[in-house]
Amino acid sequence: MKQIALNDTHESLGAKMVPFAGYNMPVQYEGVTAEHETVRNALGVFDVSHMGEFLAIGDSALDLLQLVCSNDISKIKVGQAQYNCLPNDKGGIVDDLLVYRIREKEFLLVVNASNIEKDWEWINKHNTFNVNLKNISDGYSLLAIQGPKAVEAMQSLTSTDLSAIKFYHFEVAPFAGIDHVIISATGYTGSGGFEIYCKNDDAKKLWDKVMEAGADFGIKPIGLAARDTLRLEMGYCLYGNDIDETTSPIEANLGWITKFSKDFINSDQLKKQKETGPTRKLVGFELDERGIPRKGYDIVDSDGNTIGMVTSGTQAPTVGKGIGMGYVPPTLSAPGSKIYIQVRKKALPATVVKLPFYKG
Repeated sequence: MKQIALNDTHESLGAKMVPFAGYNMPVQYEGVTAEHETVRNALGVFDVSHMGEFLAIGDSALDLLQLVCSNDISKIKVGQAQYNCLPNDKGGIVDDLLVYRIREKEFLLVVNASNIEKDWEWINKHNTFNVNLKNISDGYSLLAIQGPKAVEAMQSLTSTDLSAIKFYHFEVAPFAGIDHVIISATGYTGSGGFEIYCKNDDAKKLWDKVMEAGADFGIKPIGLAARDTLRLEMGYCLYGNDIDETTSPIEANLGWITKFSKDFINSDQLKKQKETGPTRKLVGFELDERGIPRKGYDIVDSDGNTIGMVTSGTQAPTVGKGIGMGYVPPTLSAPGSKIYIQVRKKALPATVVKLPFYKG
């Protein structure tokens, strides 16, 4: 079991620690609902240092990334980030990731913790371009400072104008007295804020300064459980739940990051699927009555036939009802369509809705 740099800090704060993707991670502190509301209404800080980071450097770095990524990376300028996926050669997804353009010929790839080794092997396998690839995952920490008060609370820690950093843009600048920190206006909560990348040696200083600066704004440490309910309210895919090696980006409503203006791994097959239409589609749904949909529950039609499976589900703290996502036939994918979720022995009625669930 790997330990993140701030493991002792989280334990001293009373975090419930659980094994996650090979790391000992804080899953919750005071409780999921309270932590969820803290981020929606004020300010919370997540330690997501288990995420993986790769560097791709060299004259042909763009060429390699254009091949392995579905989105058009030529469109991002230095100082911008882009959401992406790595298609496999069988119609599915190796992983979803963020790509940062650090310099003209240098990119940072941020991948899911559970897929670090798999992604590293996959990208290296296709590196016929002599690109200098570096796996720096074990040397870096990542704090996600999320919530509507993030800009105001964190401004005292940097001379960079935080309000001027647009969504999916970043600055490399001093922050909390630490040089060369990546301050990225990204996150997976839908409530605004930043993700801050630093070296492990600086993680404790960063954490302490962030908590100190945010004290007057109600900042609290937040665990991975609330991160999951926050991202689900936004309808964001979670790898291993809503997308995996068997789901295509077209099926998963990720056509917007699948650009056929260039060739990439399996692009011909995915283009064909987009043109003919997929046989199933990922949808969001809300239960029409009380109940909690869980991952793995069957989705059935009005006749009781199984038509799909819940990929993510929860009782949504802000939305105030049972919500979930899952794959259904295209005929039942339009908002307003009626489906049923098999919760134990009862088929609970649900309505397909347009994502996101949370419209804040």
